Amino acid sequence: MKQKIKKIILAFSGGLDTTVILHWLKKTYDAEVIAFTADVGQEYDPKALEAKALKIGASKVYIEDLRNEFVENYVFPMFRANTVYEGEYLLGTSIARPLIAKRMIEIAVNEGANTIAHGATGKGNDQIRFELGAYALKPDVQIIAPWRIWDFNSRTDLINYCNHEGISVDKTSEDDPLYSTDENILHTSYEGGQLEDANKPPNEKMWLRTKSIKEAPEDPSLITISFQSGDPIALDNKLMNPVDILLNLNHIAGINAIGRLDLVENRFTGMKSRGCYETPGGSILLKAHRAIESLTLDGEAAHLKDELMPRYANLIYSGLWWSAEREALQALIDQTQEHVTGNVILELHKGNVKIMGRFSDYTLYDPKVASFEDDESAYNQEDASGFININSVRLKAKANQKKIK
Repeated sequence: MKQKIKKIILAFSGGLDTTVILHWLKKTYDAEVIAFTADVGQEYDPKALEAKALKIGASKVYIEDLRNEFVENYVFPMFRANTVYEGEYLLGTSIARPLIAKRMIEIAVNEGANTIAHGATGKGNDQIRFELGAYALKPDVQIIAPWRIWDFNSRTDLINYCNHEGISVDKTSEDDPLYSTDENILHTSYEGGQLEDANKPPNEKMWLRTKSIKEAPEDPSLITISFQSGDPIALDNKLMNPVDILLNLNHIAGINAIGRLDLVENRFTGMKSRGCYETPGGSILLKAHRAIESLTLDGEAAHLKDELMPRYANLIYSGLWWSAEREALQALIDQTQEHVTGNVILELHKGNVKIMGRFSDYTLYDPKVASFEDDESAYNQEDASGFININSVRLKAKANQKKIK
């Protein structure tokens, strides 16, 4: 049974959609609306955002810097698994949603609110991520998704509503968008508008965080990333906190034209969608993490991780961060990272990331064993015959079976 809605926590970005939603919620439900903005690394003016929310009618505004929690507790655990969705996407939007949902629920509990609201559309993945996360943390919460229930169908409808209600609209909102964007410290995504024609490349001016290969420096950049238990802890031997590490990686990768992706992906809602993504620092981090794992991680443990990674990626993409299976997978992944510690040297040059060196005190790589030079004390090559013979038994049996007619 639904409770009477008295107080609503709204995920508020300050864009056209959530501007209208804030006003519409107050008008439709005659309820108090508290605006919440999670700072996960996007560009915005907090003072202007707060003033805007209060002017529209918010009773209170929460604006919180969650960048360190985001990188340390969500981004880095995801990269321990070398996570990519459908072979390419580094899940920059997906991984921010469970944190935002978590903080909305915490605010709702503290404020005595029984309802939350968001501006995600009924066609996209974000509605699922927000709501599954919210229900996992507070099963009795009520959720309002205006795009699924109101009569508006376009940005023009929203602008007309603002004009009718006397709500100030930014000039940039009055024109048809070239595309929609989502930004955080890990990535920027671009979807819709001009990008809906999958046969046309995006306009070069769209990319905001990375140079084109033509504009990248002629000389390569060399960097060293230090890892401890699977997480980066230093750049060029300088210890840094998680946020500063990612910011610095973003900067140097962007200069060197690293981190662009143009992808037609399969949404959880069943449709295909074309999205363009910039994940500069994350692209370097993935390459470096796999390099240090290649030295320090047991071979079969590494193979198991690679087998499980697509399932783990699907869970994040589908909004199931708080599920029992994701937490179980995380425990397994984190256990494998105990000795993933050491340094990786990388060369960055015109869109390419090249491993130049790797070192770890915990290395499992032994040149004496791997060498082609004779060294019977490390590995007796004659032993391979028995190994091969044993593993060929079932293959021979299968071959003989095929001869029977």
